[in-house]
Amino acid sequence: MWKYLFYRLQKYGILYRPLLRKKLYYCLVVPSKMLPRVPMGAKWLPVFGFLNFFSSKTNKPELDDAKSRLITEALLNEADSLFDENKFAEIYELLLPSKDSNNVEVLWRLSRALYKMSKQVEDKEQMQHLIFEAHDIIQRALQCDASHFAVHKWCSVLLDARAACEGVTERINQLVNVKNHMLKAIELNPKDATTLHMLGVWCFSITDMPWYQRQIARTFFATPPTSTYEEALQFFSKAEEVDPQFYSQNLLMLGKTYLRINDLENARHYLYLASTYPTHTDDDIKAKKEASDILKEIKTN
Repeated sequence: MWKYLFYRLQKYGILYRPLLRKKLYYCLVVPSKMLPRVPMGAKWLPVFGFLNFFSSKTNKPELDDAKSRLITEALLNEADSLFDENKFAEIYELLLPSKDSNNVEVLWRLSRALYKMSKQVEDKEQMQHLIFEAHDIIQRALQCDASHFAVHKWCSVLLDARAACEGVTERINQLVNVKNHMLKAIELNPKDATTLHMLGVWCFSITDMPWYQRQIARTFFATPPTSTYEEALQFFSKAEEVDPQFYSQNLLMLGKTYLRINDLENARHYLYLASTYPTHTDDDIKAKKEASDILKEIKTN
């Protein structure tokens, strides 16, 4: 079975990393080739005694666990590689067979892929279906491990995304819960630039909230959540410090925030960086356009 599984993984391109392929080969294939050839004569026992590791019933659970870990490692490495290439549907297909597992590393990556897929579809019903499925998966991950930073990070994203599908009122209702998951993610991993950026967006959005939304917020909270542009700036700047120019949208938000506090010099600097950022994703394209439009407005005023 393990030999067959190895060649299936190889067939579908999961084992293109030489070191990982070698590790899996010696774990999955070599034992299956060697076991049938063990001589039964006593005189061979000193030579082939090491094969007892593979055939011993007492070691079989440990061996199966080791094989399972290596297979999972291969899947996760491939999923991360596909994510870097923006191949989100392929990640979903790769991890879908493990959807019902309790492996949080699989679950949060699967929910992330579904969320990214939802950003690429135009049909509203299909988008909502993807978001709801992603939300359900990340909630299961949270039940499995509430101490994993990526689980809280994607809980915040998907809680907000699901609430947005249900309308402005529900999105406002979830504001504090969304922020709490972000804060927990930062507590668990202070060096994650993306979560720092998300907190900056949260602070900026709260400060920039229209009057009618503030009125809605007052119906849910005795004291509605508040923030400032300065607080948003701290998170955007910290994200940039942790990972310089990691995200076009962070550069855009830095420019917009500086503009809100009337610091035109810094606003122009970051808007220029956003407008000239290489466009690899839809977010990059949107950031480039918005930054360019704002720069034109500043120039004419």
